[in-house]
Amino acid sequence: MASKQILIVEDEKPIRDMIAFGLRRAGFDVLEAEDCATARARVADRFPDIMLVDWMLPDSSGLELTRWMKRGEDTREVPIIMLTARAEEEDKVRGLEGGADDYVTKPFSPRELLARINAVLRRSNGGSPDEAVTADGLVLDPASHRVRADGEEISLGPTEFRLLNFFMTHPERVYSRSQLLDRVWGGNVYVEERTVDVHIRRLRKALESHGYDRFIQTVRGAGYRFSTQTD
Repeated sequence: MASKQILIVEDEKPIRDMIAFGLRRAGFDVLEAEDCATARARVADRFPDIMLVDWMLPDSSGLELTRWMKRGEDTREVPIIMLTARAEEEDKVRGLEGGADDYVTKPFSPRELLARINAVLRRSNGGSPDEAVTADGLVLDPASHRVRADGEEISLGPTEFRLLNFFMTHPERVYSRSQLLDRVWGGNVYVEERTVDVHIRRLRKALESHGYDRFIQTVRGAGYRFSTQTD
């Protein structure tokens, strides 16, 4: 099996070298970029399996690079982990809402970073090829990794796809944030509960043009549920 290719976008060479050394030892094929322009050139040449993007870059911000990736029809499903010294919750939320799949605060251990990379890669690989599930006019097909609303295809990121897949195969039951993290993100994954709220908002936004955002319901003080019934 070919090695997964990872693109490190980091302007500080010592940090980039440290990360690259650890990832190569773990079996990854590593590409490097010191700024956004170089990163875009690398991506144009070949889509990586995952990207590590520093927030502060010399020619633009890593957040802007992430948004650019997520706007692209061909690049939006490339998973991105943001690397940053910004530890405030609001900064983390901005990164996640900008399209990042995870967020690692500096300084971090190589072991933690590797665990997060592997977790994001597992999530982005999609579900097993089971039968399509439907809810009224909403159809999710795990085999083709497509979602359709009233016959029109809806574009979802890998985490939103897995979240919707879980919801649609477990309807009418309330799940807490911690339960969703365990069932959708997987056990032993370093992800904060607030991350669930960010991805719920993304999922609702993708579904709202057809009115299916109403199926993703907030249960005050308990969590979320998927239901075609309205209270």
